[in-house]
Amino acid sequence: MDQTIDTRAVRLSPTRRMAGSRFVRGLLALVIVLSAVMSVGGLVGQPGRAAAQDDANFPGFGEEWSAPRTVYVPETGQSVDGYFLDMWRENGAATVFGNPITPEITRDDGVIIQYYQYARFEYWPDGNAEGNLIALGEIGEDLRPAVVPRLAIGGSTGKAAEMTRVAQAWEPLAEDQIQADSDTWIYVKETGHSIYDGFLAYWQNSGMDWYLGDPISEEYVVDEVHYQVFERGQLRWEEGGNIEMTPVGRMVADQHRLSKEPTAQGDIPTYSESLFIPPAPPTVEEVVSESGANPNAERWIDISLTDEYLKAYQGDVVVMETLISSGKPGFETPPGTYYINTKIEEQDMEGVIGGEYYDVPSVPDVMYFTGVGHAIHGAYWHNNFGTPMSHGCINLPLELADFLYEWASVGTRVEIHW
Repeated sequence: MDQTIDTRAVRLSPTRRMAGSRFVRGLLALVIVLSAVMSVGGLVGQPGRAAAQDDANFPGFGEEWSAPRTVYVPETGQSVDGYFLDMWRENGAATVFGNPITPEITRDDGVIIQYYQYARFEYWPDGNAEGNLIALGEIGEDLRPAVVPRLAIGGSTGKAAEMTRVAQAWEPLAEDQIQADSDTWIYVKETGHSIYDGFLAYWQNSGMDWYLGDPISEEYVVDEVHYQVFERGQLRWEEGGNIEMTPVGRMVADQHRLSKEPTAQGDIPTYSESLFIPPAPPTVEEVVSESGANPNAERWIDISLTDEYLKAYQGDVVVMETLISSGKPGFETPPGTYYINTKIEEQDMEGVIGGEYYDVPSVPDVMYFTGVGHAIHGAYWHNNFGTPMSHGCINLPLELADFLYEWASVGTRVEIHW
């Protein structure tokens, strides 16, 4: 990617680089991917690594690492799998939803569900009414009384009267019960119910409104405990205590007499967040040693524009190779013998070339090899390695660009040919 060269090379420790610049460009990549997906009405997913990573030959890295897609939760003897695992982990796991308490269950309509202590996860193969494949079940509806009497029966006191008031709490507010919203009371028109005082503060300030949804009952009292039911959960509070989530998942599973018997673990790994932390990449020294190259031999880079391929040599031994993206038609990368003249760990690139404007912030691992802006660098904005994509630069997958930046020094020879 051509641009004016900034010769200020800033060296950061690998730890700081990972925590800072890579985090920023990761967010930028996510924004780019989400924007593209949402613009065509698709389902939003986490962007994967560049496809070229799968084809990269990186001696010393060993087998490609991948996180498990199924884990076992010994506390309840159940497993969490696939999409449910993603939703569970990415939104707080047991601290938010509790642990899984049933196996996955396929309903008659083809929807796959699984109960957790505080929720029900649902997988809709064809998408639900909102077009989502994965959703939290509207489990609060399962708590609705079968009959909602409009008039109190059994007197004004006693258990019968209490149960009548509980049932009536599910009735939408009458017109004369609706008041102006305030800091301590609001009316939710969509469901016809209000939220107030402590439950309102919890709903608004804990960030749980996305989880609970809207209220589908008014606040009511049973045995001196206050409750309110929402679309996807229930809150409870008693004098002297804190507001808490009721384990509605467990209640509804029991209501439907679903088995909560533990299942066999087999070879499924026990859940731990450590399972999802990729191993640290090997150091340059480890990769060179694994390759068998002479540590004192010349380090040089060979780039084939015909094959869209890069090989990093130490002497006559290839220590790393990968697909690349060179200059697209009209912006071809020039063949020839060059030498890396400037290294910049991260750089914003902006300009106009051939009438095309570009603005790419936080480009990582930039190594210029001409005096007019051609560089080898990492690319987080596409995964089409093996196809010319750039304005003349050599784009690499991020992990391999990071290695090459550490391995090559200013003065490293770069041979570019067809």
